[in-house]
Amino acid sequence: MDSLNRIFDLLRKERRRYALYYLEQQDGPVSIAELAERVVEWETDPAAVSIPEERFERVEIELQHNHLPKASEAEYVEYHPEREEVEVTGTPPEFNAIISVAEIIERPPRNS
Repeated sequence: MDSLNRIFDLLRKERRRYALYYLEQQDGPVSIAELAERVVEWETDPAAVSIPEERFERVEIELQHNHLPKASEAEYVEYHPEREEVEVTGTPPEFNAIISVAEIIERPPRNS
């Protein structure tokens, strides 16, 4: 039950969910800059002509100081602030099932 509570806590914030959706699909470490770029794309209206650089910077900072440290409380999220990388490894079956269903329900728009 504690594992389930942790998973729901991780998925409570939209921005963190988007980050975890992307990380779960990757086969190795992802730079914080790449992750921020993907999250901003998912959060932005597809009709937007351009995204200001400041938006990427704000999201990157929020990921670094808020969402990734919180996510790394789970043993399967490895956040390396000194290398500015993060990855998801060895996820429990409960996490895989719940994040898959959450992503299907939420369906963040993908630009790529």
